[in-house]
Amino acid sequence: MQTLSTPTVSKTDSAFDDLTASLGDPRPHPTEAALAQLGSALMSELLDVLAGTALEDFQTLLAEALIGAFHSAAQRIERDADRARDAMRSLDRDFDGSEAADTELQEATLRARAADVATEAAERIRDAASEAYTVSTGEVWTAWRGSRRGAYLTAAQLEAKAVIRAIHVRKSDAADPCGRVVAFRGAPMADTAEDARRIFDALNWAKAEWPDMALATTGAKGAEKLAIKWAAQKGVKLVLARADFNANGKAAPFRANDDLLALEPVCCLTLSLSLDAARSVAQRSFGPALNLGQKAEQSGRRHVSIRRRTH
Repeated sequence: MQTLSTPTVSKTDSAFDDLTASLGDPRPHPTEAALAQLGSALMSELLDVLAGTALEDFQTLLAEALIGAFHSAAQRIERDADRARDAMRSLDRDFDGSEAADTELQEATLRARAADVATEAAERIRDAASEAYTVSTGEVWTAWRGSRRGAYLTAAQLEAKAVIRAIHVRKSDAADPCGRVVAFRGAPMADTAEDARRIFDALNWAKAEWPDMALATTGAKGAEKLAIKWAAQKGVKLVLARADFNANGKAAPFRANDDLLALEPVCCLTLSLSLDAARSVAQRSFGPALNLGQKAEQSGRRHVSIRRRTH
């Protein structure tokens, strides 16, 4: 098992630690460094226990469930903070100057600020566990549902539906990808070293063309997981248009393409076949990748098909 390093936290007081100090709670808060250590230690312990056992086959599911638990907790606490802020606005609007009203407003304000701190704490643990998972396994965790706010370790992850709504209304800064979208679809079998090199080459080219780019993909296994790893390494915002098999059945991968195009990408990158010569004979072209390329060209959008390097 690879030794996991503790996520780096600045030795100077962090913004998180400053925020906890401003609450004035007589009880101490864990420091940002302690939260990062906790997330890393939890993941390290889990992977160590599973290694070499019959449960190792389920390592990915169990590790991602651990990370996802803190992600879910952060979302739930954030909803509590939002409710407290709603109460603050209502109390402020109806404020009558009485001592009781003033006390109630102060309490609502304190609840909102405390919940904000708790949300950030859960996110720090989540991100440290996610980083430890990536270091140990090479895999990149993505949230199963909902958007993932950017913290000090990772770029943000957004759901395509939220971004599409923002494109239509142009009002939600939280859901706006804050840059031009580059869409990518690739074959599940395209996960070799050669595929990774060419996918990274293509994405590096795209980032040079559009430095503020956000990467949009469905998160499918193989080539698209490699693209997600690239986004995590480069700090590029990720937009996920997941295939909804429950709602759309076999058409789900193609409906996901419609969501990708609804993001108004400046370019669509596709890889329909593994570029590894040993696999090229037995495999068939990946239909959803071909479909995205065809739809992009029909709609007048730029389409680049990733191919084997020519010498």
